[in-house]
Amino acid sequence: MKSKKLIIFMPSIEGGGVEKNFFLISNYLTKEFINISLITSSKNVKNINSNIKLITTKNIFILNNLRIFKILHSIFLLIKELFFNSHSVVISFQANLYAILICKFFNTKIIVRSNASPSGWSKSNFKLNVFKFLLKYPKAVIVNSIEFKKEMKKKFNINSKCIFNPLNKSEILKLSKKKINKNVYKYKSSLKLISVGRLVDQKDHLTLLKAIKLIHLKCKIELLIIGRGVNELSIKKFILDNNLSKKIKVMNFKKNPFPYIKLSDALILSSKYEGLPNVLLEALTLNKPIISSGCPTGPKEILLNGKGGLLYNVGDYKALSKKILFMKKNYKKCVHKAKYANKRLTRYDEKENLEKYNKLISNIMSK
Repeated sequence: MKSKKLIIFMPSIEGGGVEKNFFLISNYLTKEFINISLITSSKNVKNINSNIKLITTKNIFILNNLRIFKILHSIFLLIKELFFNSHSVVISFQANLYAILICKFFNTKIIVRSNASPSGWSKSNFKLNVFKFLLKYPKAVIVNSIEFKKEMKKKFNINSKCIFNPLNKSEILKLSKKKINKNVYKYKSSLKLISVGRLVDQKDHLTLLKAIKLIHLKCKIELLIIGRGVNELSIKKFILDNNLSKKIKVMNFKKNPFPYIKLSDALILSSKYEGLPNVLLEALTLNKPIISSGCPTGPKEILLNGKGGLLYNVGDYKALSKKILFMKKNYKKCVHKAKYANKRLTRYDEKENLEKYNKLISNIMSK
């Protein structure tokens, strides 16, 4: 076991794919490292190993529970911690720019894990240049797809380290057997679609809703949207305004969405950008056909450029509607694609990818 202090920086713990990977990685590291602390401003942190020391402020009031205030509070906690432990190693899962600046000031080693394609967070030339400068400081920049790695090289001239999201297929299969209300879908002969993800602009639910609106009278389809986020009201308003309440249902975030995915016929991902979307790996584990935007980064890689699922261009709701109609008429062919992709999920093996984190961090600590 390694005795040097490891600080995990995760200001806001919510309910998405980033958090799933954060918990898996953090808990695994306790097997190898004795002295681990977690800096976060989220309350009631669950699923974290008891050997990880929680650095937060009890009973803190975070205005409207907004992420920006959680980040600011966590920055204060990180500065305070490094003032006394500057020889630690920091691994940042969130707010990487701020974490890098603080570690640079204290001359502290830092590893950053970038969670989403630069297409989503480096659009302006100013941001591009800032990140190009600061991303040279970390001892390692971790990304989770090969396409992502190529983007980092092209945009920032950074040789990032690709470590895939750890996938535990047996756990997903086990959790998918949990009992749920099976009356989620109303019609037996409909194509039962599901979308799982945060209700935010990045996930582009509007494109999905427009696609359903375009074809809902042409074929029997139903859509279940599971998630929470700032766009919940606008999504529900679109459904009401377009008389789609009988075809589309919105359900709050589920810690275990797998029984719902299992109950569905297919999963749709309509994102504008990703990193490596866990939900696609999870749906394929359950042999569910997928329709996904070919957004940067991850979907094309997971779906083997269309051999493992159906792809359409980001924001093209007409193309998406045609993919849905194709799936309705050619469902067995789409299931075959899913099974083909399922057999090639071994590169995402949980133990193999978690061990890569251990080796990388151990190597940086020893220097």
